[in-house]
Amino acid sequence: MQITATDVKDVFIIEPQKFGDNRGWFMESWSKKKMEDAGLFYEFVQDNHSYSSVKGTIRGLHCQAGASAQAKLVRCTKGRVLDVAVDVRKDSPTYMKWAAVELSPENNRQFLIPRGCLHGFLTLTDEVEFLYKADNYYDPSSDRSVRFDDPAFGIDWGIENPILSEKDKNAPLYKDSDIDF
Repeated sequence: MQITATDVKDVFIIEPQKFGDNRGWFMESWSKKKMEDAGLFYEFVQDNHSYSSVKGTIRGLHCQAGASAQAKLVRCTKGRVLDVAVDVRKDSPTYMKWAAVELSPENNRQFLIPRGCLHGFLTLTDEVEFLYKADNYYDPSSDRSVRFDDPAFGIDWGIENPILSEKDKNAPLYKDSDIDF
């Protein structure tokens, strides 16, 4: 397992080893021991799986507030996505900075996103399946969204008119949200 730091504090790209032969392949996608050996301590309690049918869909930017905040380990198992994490931890040296990585079944990359970061992704293909582990249970009352195109972040999504849910269309700017990490 290769673990690469990004320019955002505590956000990592995880690349598991894949072993294959004429029958197919095997990959250890998560190892608590290997993560702890690398100094990363997470207790994941929930797995989530999403499907997006159309290229150009953005889901995000999302987080859970307060005691329900979640760290996530995300990966794409079908299609391709541009995955984005934005640091909104006010005491972080990378506050308001973002990191992005392309995730696909071909590159096997995963993105580790700590609590206190907004998260979102853009589908780069049709028929995308996206999985993520979370270290806290989903709490609808703590669910928060911020506009994907908030100028305070300056994220380069590479798309002008994405497909958005009503929730994401109506999301506030970060400065107008009640997110406080």
